[in-house]
Amino acid sequence: MPRSLPVATIRTELTVPLRFTDGYATTARVFTFDGLADGLEHLALGLGDRVGGCSPDAHRGPPPLVRPHSECLTGDVFGSQRCDCGPQMREAVERIADAGGFLLYLRQEGRGIGLYAKLDAYALQDAGLNTYEANLALGFAEDERDYTVAAQMLLALGFARVALLSNNPDKAAQLDRLGVTVTERVPTAVHLSAVNGRYLATKALRGAHTLDVP
Repeated sequence: MPRSLPVATIRTELTVPLRFTDGYATTARVFTFDGLADGLEHLALGLGDRVGGCSPDAHRGPPPLVRPHSECLTGDVFGSQRCDCGPQMREAVERIADAGGFLLYLRQEGRGIGLYAKLDAYALQDAGLNTYEANLALGFAEDERDYTVAAQMLLALGFARVALLSNNPDKAAQLDRLGVTVTERVPTAVHLSAVNGRYLATKALRGAHTLDVP
């Protein structure tokens, strides 16, 4: 049974250009919110036919393509290849811009443990632990992310049905429990680098991510 959520409301919306280092550029309608459950500053980026905001016309047709993307400073900004976060975000923006939908940029660094703890986990990974073992060794759960705010944001935007762009089954399960119906799960590509093979294989084997990793 869906969980009852506090109601969030749209605080501000404005148009922002997006540019990536490979030359790809588009425009997003960026939404901020009041009333999010954790009090943090998460963003929804409307792309494609959602750039115009949430007019009545925006709610017609198929459910929007949505990616809840957890913040990753090292991958999204610094270009680290030890994870696949930066390439996944780049892929998601273009695919959502083509299909129409939202990228939810969630302040959940390090699968919810925070930036400093994530860097501590990196040190443990360099010593031999995998990404999940490192979190456990630091006293955290394997994955501490909670998608309550993602559901609040989607409902504030007026969407209770979405196509989910993700390889992570937990995102779909949590959104469903929170009252957002996932009509389709759309996998992302496999972004394999010279250094992230073990990381991706661990996500597939231990986190049940739908990744076909050699």
